Amino acid sequence: MALVGVVAVVLLAVAVPLFFHLEKVERDRLETTLERDAYVIAGRSEDVLEGTVTTADAGIDRVVGGYANRTGATVVVTDADGTAIAVSGDGESVGDDYTNRPEVAAAVQGRFASGERASRTLGERLVYVAVPVRSGGDVLGAVRISYPARVIDDRVSDRLRGPLAAGAVAIAVALVVAWAVAATVTRPLRRLRATTESLAAGDLTTRTAAATGPPEVRALASSLDTMAARLEDLVATQRSFAADASHQLRTPLTALRLRIDQAAALVATDPAAAARRLDAAVREVERLSRLTEGLLALARIEGADASVGEVDVAALALERAEQWRPLADEGRISLEVEAPQTARAQALEGAVEQIADCYIANALDVAPAGSTVRVVVEVGATDVTLHVQDDGPGLTEHQRAHAFDRFWQGPGAEAGSGLGLAIARQLATAGGGTAELRAVPGGGVDAVARFTAAADPAERAVTDPAASAPAGAGSRPVSSAPAAPLAGRARP
Repeated sequence: MALVGVVAVVLLAVAVPLFFHLEKVERDRLETTLERDAYVIAGRSEDVLEGTVTTADAGIDRVVGGYANRTGATVVVTDADGTAIAVSGDGESVGDDYTNRPEVAAAVQGRFASGERASRTLGERLVYVAVPVRSGGDVLGAVRISYPARVIDDRVSDRLRGPLAAGAVAIAVALVVAWAVAATVTRPLRRLRATTESLAAGDLTTRTAAATGPPEVRALASSLDTMAARLEDLVATQRSFAADASHQLRTPLTALRLRIDQAAALVATDPAAAARRLDAAVREVERLSRLTEGLLALARIEGADASVGEVDVAALALERAEQWRPLADEGRISLEVEAPQTARAQALEGAVEQIADCYIANALDVAPAGSTVRVVVEVGATDVTLHVQDDGPGLTEHQRAHAFDRFWQGPGAEAGSGLGLAIARQLATAGGGTAELRAVPGGGVDAVARFTAAADPAERAVTDPAASAPAGAGSRPVSSAPAAPLAGRARP
């Protein structure tokens, strides 16, 4: 409730000076009123003090008495010598000498006087206004109007009671509103704190579910929930990865140890059998190496920040097909490419090449001699799609659904690690794309990778008819050596 305290301090900081200012304004107003009234009475007393009319004829006593009755003030009218000619109030008499009153002494000398002083006659403080009665340049006398200070204080208090009451109500309302606003803000913040503490304690399923509070707090809660969901997915993925890796590494390690133990036992008695066991151990080491490399590749992709850039999928497809052509020719497989002149897309750096290598390697593994593997690049309105199609035995719908799972291997696979397609999908999704396997009518598999288009479709629609030809006709010379296929084969 710090906000409520701040509001209270601010309101008090404003209200207290305002109260003193209003009190001063009210006192000044009362003094001005007294001054005005004193000059009015002085004007009525001018003829009497000049001696042209009597006090009775001028009605000074009536004026002074009426004013005193209306206001409760004490009024004294003196001549130039300070002797009272008209008075009102208890203890005051006509003929009394008022020259011992400093304000009257100042007034009969022609000076205006106002203020507050102690009165020995009344035994309390006195608020007064004294004005001279003038006729031309002569001072004929003085008029003094006075009140006990408590009367003025009471009048000031009466006038300020309304504004003070309104101010008190305003402060109360402001405090209530501040409390309501503070509660509205702090309740969601307390929920956010509880959620963060729960997440810190290891409960990654915790969510804020903050549907109330200011928009900024709701946005923060939504971001926190998104972060928590992402953390939960990452931790679940890592746990699954660790479990799968542990399971997959256990088998080759066990087999490796068994081969070595057998070779050690046969070295003295049967060297040829020991050599066969060692050869088998070497193969297990190679399999373990491929598996480890695949795991490291996946870890690097999942743990690194995606560096997405613009690539030409058509050019890369032609390049990779050219690199795989010698292996295709060796297996008497025709490798064809159908691609436009250019197909600009957004992808992770190096992802298109690795995905193409994985797809082409798997296709060449399963394609029978005399068949064709087709590499097709299609340009759509918002995406660029890479297809690698083979005429192999194909996969069932269930097998295609699980082909991208880590360590999954198709029927008949022997040397692969089961990580190739998993890496390909991770590379595609890290750049904002997708990867999937489709069935080809009549048998075979269509391995698909879709990437986000990098330019306006009109700028990418130009297609070179000559490019839709076998790889040898439309490919570009490349100096790099053929890349090794990614470990893992989805199909036999």
